[in-house]
Amino acid sequence: MERIAIMRQLRVELGQRSYNIHIQAGILNEVGLMSRDFTSVCKVMLVSNPTVYNLYGQQTMEALHTAGFEPVLALMPDGEEYKNLDEAARVLDTAVESHLERSSLIFALGGGVVGDLAGFAAAIFQRGIDFVQIPTTLLAQVDSSVGGKVAVNHALGKNLLGAFHQPRAVFIDPQSLNTLEERDFKSGLGEAVKYGIVYDADFFAFLEENAAKIIKKEEECIEELIYHSCRIKSLIVAADEKENGLRMILNLGHTFGHAVETLGGYGFYRHGEAVVMGTMAASYLALEMGLLTEAELHRITALYHALGLKTVFPSLPSAEVYQAMLGDKKVKAEKIRLVLPRGIGSFYIADDVNKEQVIRAIQTAQTLK
Repeated sequence: MERIAIMRQLRVELGQRSYNIHIQAGILNEVGLMSRDFTSVCKVMLVSNPTVYNLYGQQTMEALHTAGFEPVLALMPDGEEYKNLDEAARVLDTAVESHLERSSLIFALGGGVVGDLAGFAAAIFQRGIDFVQIPTTLLAQVDSSVGGKVAVNHALGKNLLGAFHQPRAVFIDPQSLNTLEERDFKSGLGEAVKYGIVYDADFFAFLEENAAKIIKKEEECIEELIYHSCRIKSLIVAADEKENGLRMILNLGHTFGHAVETLGGYGFYRHGEAVVMGTMAASYLALEMGLLTEAELHRITALYHALGLKTVFPSLPSAEVYQAMLGDKKVKAEKIRLVLPRGIGSFYIADDVNKEQVIRAIQTAQTLK
């Protein structure tokens, strides 16, 4: 018996900037008509990459045409290494040449790289125009498409050039995961686990209990994972839109992980992979500081392994990793601020960790399985 696709909705409450997250199998066919709920414009731009566009581009274009939009297309190359100012400039060139207006919309069809770059372009084109997120990777569906953080990378650090620019809507079609490479699917799982570690022990338990179903991509389980990830993130973003406090906890593993991505040249490691490695380093540090027990550390490691994720930190020189971490956005007065797990389901923000402790955590994460 064929499963009936059910629409699940969440709202990110941000006053006048509030918006809905729509989760439904097959929703790509409805993005045009549903976008008419908040705009009457005709001229819009679709940003994607060739890989995603070949799979879902025509379907999305037809959905926009059906709703009376006049879309132009801007394609960027596929890969984190292309999330840079040069590619953003090319997208903006298309916007200018196509005579997009301040009332126009940009639709971002793709993973986190497309969403970040398209959102960045929307944030600076004519001092800011609206955009819509249509994430097609698990990482983007559970994390980057929600919350309005848009950015491009700099050679010296990840996401150093960016803005807070909330989308008008997020449309998530879990069926797009059917064409996702296994490595990218697992990368997304790496981001989802953080919500359980630092915020929601029940969600962590759900992941533990359903790990086998998740790696088999059972539809109901995946939709539940996406829904609860978005639910948790929407609550955190509503409480702290611009990362002045609570929202920092979503950076669990990211300060270590961004250093790994930077040293790897923005392409060798997937973002979620680097976050898992970084979370393990943060967890070893939390263990040393008495924030985490051996049993809790084992649960985190066991969950990653059950989801098929690698936990060993790459064998990069620890001093170079530390130096790269100093380029992170969360560094203040040359002190690294780290989000650490406090048990399962809570957190601790440490701004007094010394260099030796950080390097020791890196080296431990490089040697222990």
